Amino acid sequence: MERFSRSRRLVAEALGTAFLVAAVVGSGIMAQGLTGDIALALLANTLATATALSVLICVLGPISGAHFNPAVSLVMAASRKKPSQEMIGYVAAQIAGGLAGTIAAHAMFGRTVLDLSQKVRTGGGQWLSEGLATFGLVFVILAGARFAREAVPWLVGLYVASAYWFTASTSFANPAVTMARAFSDTFAGIRPLDAPAFIAAQLAGAVAALCLCRWLLREDDEHHDLPQS
Repeated sequence: MERFSRSRRLVAEALGTAFLVAAVVGSGIMAQGLTGDIALALLANTLATATALSVLICVLGPISGAHFNPAVSLVMAASRKKPSQEMIGYVAAQIAGGLAGTIAAHAMFGRTVLDLSQKVRTGGGQWLSEGLATFGLVFVILAGARFAREAVPWLVGLYVASAYWFTASTSFANPAVTMARAFSDTFAGIRPLDAPAFIAAQLAGAVAALCLCRWLLREDDEHHDLPQS
């Protein structure tokens, strides 16, 4: 039985996704305003995003599971860890929360509340990056939950920090965050035209990770015959 009501779980998902997007977009705006060094700006964006995500998972995980990501919610539904009908509400809350996060970040820095991004992010390398980034994220979550549940917030945060740097796309790995960033013409933005391919790659990566984990994380039932006397 769930410890928290459905409405509280949905609010937790919306709130967590909102703060996650506010961290992504807000830190990008701040970094871009403070330095012209793209590498330094990306490092600032990375640290703010990864640390905020770890904290949000810690404080909201006990309420909703701290998905903050439609790809994660769909995987949980497919693996029967959450009811499928509830995941529809989770995804809607995450998308709404993501847009709220963009609005909040823009308002804090005195920018247009919603501003369609002009930042081009397209091509095979970008799509492969998103597929692999999301595959890795889902794998870390499922394997972490299996073997190191208490460490999951930090495992996810560390993985996200590294994926910022080893992927060509800087690892969005989240359809709700991708949608939200399409409305931010800033350092963290993505053209709305480019968002659908990112989302398709993210979902494909999540499904691939689920399929692998169903096999990899299942222990073998080994039966050893007793030695004959």
